[in-house]
Amino acid sequence: MITMKNIIREGNDTLRAEAKKATFPLTDEQLQLAHDMMEFLENSQDPKIAEKYHLRAGVGLAAPQVDVSLQMASVLVPGPEGEAPLFKDTIVNPVIISHSVQGAALSEGEGCLSVDRDVPGYVVRHDRITLRYYDIDGNQHKIRLKNYPAIVCQHEIDHLHGILFYDHIDHEHPFTMENEDLVIE
Repeated sequence: MITMKNIIREGNDTLRAEAKKATFPLTDEQLQLAHDMMEFLENSQDPKIAEKYHLRAGVGLAAPQVDVSLQMASVLVPGPEGEAPLFKDTIVNPVIISHSVQGAALSEGEGCLSVDRDVPGYVVRHDRITLRYYDIDGNQHKIRLKNYPAIVCQHEIDHLHGILFYDHIDHEHPFTMENEDLVIE
């Protein structure tokens, strides 16, 4: 079971490296990692389990965050209370094949399980993306995401390329956005 002690923090070289593409079929070790990363997200979103194991809530976890340089990330974006998740899958070798011109940022900014400090500012990303990825069985998927699920996937894909969320913040003007950009509550 992955806990917070398994998640590496900023300063570790793996977080800034370009992760290796996965090849199929995935190894048993890689399949176990995918399972463990999704299990962490499920546990972190369950208040009782999260409290018991001192887990910070997460909606995404990339392999580099557990010190594995592999292009794989688990994403679990919860839906409204009692409804199915907005997006749940382990994305392998993901590529954004198209995106909106319009940007979007979360009103409260972004956080990261690998960053133990608050970094204020808007992280402007694409509001809508078309994502191509493989699931853990090697099946290719192409999906369109918008708003919060699109932002979460972009955050996780950044991890696969050595980019952290605060690299996107304009440090001179952290709360400045283009007029057309959306602020997502």
